[in-house]
Amino acid sequence: MSKVMVGMSGGVDSSVAAMLLREQGYDVMGVTMKLFSDEDIITAQKEGKTCCALSDVEDARSVAYKLGFDHLVFNFKDTFREHVMKDFAQSYLSGRTPNPCIECNRHCKFDKLLRRAMELEYDYIATGHYAVNEYDSESGRYLLKRPKDRSKDQTYVLYSLTQFQLAHTLFPLGGMDKQQVRALAEQAGLVNSAKPDSQDICFVPNGKYDEFIRKFTGKEPAHGNFTDTEGNVLGEHRGIISYTIGQRKGLGIALGRPVYVVSKDAGSNTVVLGDESDLYTSSLTAEDVNLISVEKLEKPMRITAKTRYSQTEQPAVLSSAGDGIYRVEFDKPQRAVTSGQAVVFYDGDIVVGGGTII
Repeated sequence: MSKVMVGMSGGVDSSVAAMLLREQGYDVMGVTMKLFSDEDIITAQKEGKTCCALSDVEDARSVAYKLGFDHLVFNFKDTFREHVMKDFAQSYLSGRTPNPCIECNRHCKFDKLLRRAMELEYDYIATGHYAVNEYDSESGRYLLKRPKDRSKDQTYVLYSLTQFQLAHTLFPLGGMDKQQVRALAEQAGLVNSAKPDSQDICFVPNGKYDEFIRKFTGKEPAHGNFTDTEGNVLGEHRGIISYTIGQRKGLGIALGRPVYVVSKDAGSNTVVLGDESDLYTSSLTAEDVNLISVEKLEKPMRITAKTRYSQTEQPAVLSSAGDGIYRVEFDKPQRAVTSGQAVVFYDGDIVVGGGTII
């Protein structure tokens, strides 16, 4: 009997994933990752939902007890603080806009948790992500593919998975939609069958990123200049961490016409404002690229790509620029492509790979 360690957040998806694997005959162990301390949260938990609140641990434990398998809590606080929270703060301070869910998957769920599972002689880990993992005998590679429920597609935040990680990871919900998952949980009498999905970044439950960064780093970002695209000073901003590319509201400056944040320069502590048309670009470059469906890119490849989680993939050409840098040329200009965010490449339903936008 194969042994699988299921990452259980306390939500309905991971609970049903564990239930399905149990029904399929796996020897299941439920695990909830303790990712941060209360002092790391910028507001009390009553002001926002976190992914490892005490109630979530209790929900996961309740499901495990009901379904008849053991449940453990692993302390990954140091890893999460160093590779997710610290990276988040430093990225914003450097003028970039990071995606902490990707870093959590990269360093906690599919690295730290998998290594712990291997140490305990488990064959697999599993999560409640909506994605499909298939082995392709022709290429000899594991493929990450989009799920049945496109509205819940989470492949964008899973692009960093390696072949080794895919070989030891199960995604039981890949062929299901959310309605089916909730129905199964309700039929089984699981305590979290109607529990709402988490929407916010877990360690910033109120969505105030700049407030979190100030408290986490103990630093007050310096004010600087708003400029136009020609370098002319338009006014003063309240700190570079308070702005994201494409932002229009909350700028605190009136110019008599709509203006948007089109770029940020941490070196000069400048936030550049421009018109809607200034937000569009036809190409981007990416670093820290992980390829999944191919070992390496032999020649330019027709793909579709998305630069935000909620974006529909856009036709483009992917090519290698050398030294680990890749270039994406879009058929049509794309709005608000943002440094620090992920760009993920697709070939139909198959994830080719992805990287971090420079």
